Amino acid sequence: MTLYIIRGDTVAACATAPAGASKDELRLRSAKELEASDLSNAQLAAIWNAVPGVKPVAKFKDRKTAVQRLWAAFGQLPVASEPVGGSKQAQAIGLLQRPEGATIDEMASAMGWQRHTVRGLISGR
Repeated sequence: MTLYIIRGDTVAACATAPAGASKDELRLRSAKELEASDLSNAQLAAIWNAVPGVKPVAKFKDRKTAVQRLWAAFGQLPVASEPVGGSKQAQAIGLLQRPEGATIDEMASAMGWQRHTVRGLISGR
């Protein structure tokens, strides 16, 4: 079962849990856990707006709608086959080495980076 790790407004999907949870992250394995979380409706909207390829929203109609839409979007995220660990550069390389590769948006989401940071890593600047 995929583990989703929320740090700030970014979400990473992992096949296996990385060692050592940070106090500033939320780990989820089900929509019920997301619904029961302490995340505010504003935080849920910010997480939604950070997911690649979605139409941004100012707010959701209600918490149930937010959870349903987020959980469906989480299911479309690339899943890291190995726990997220090591240096940020090593994590980015791991995403690129997947058979299907990775888009800049996928890498930004998984790493918690801005798109320009991913481009900088790739260009070597």
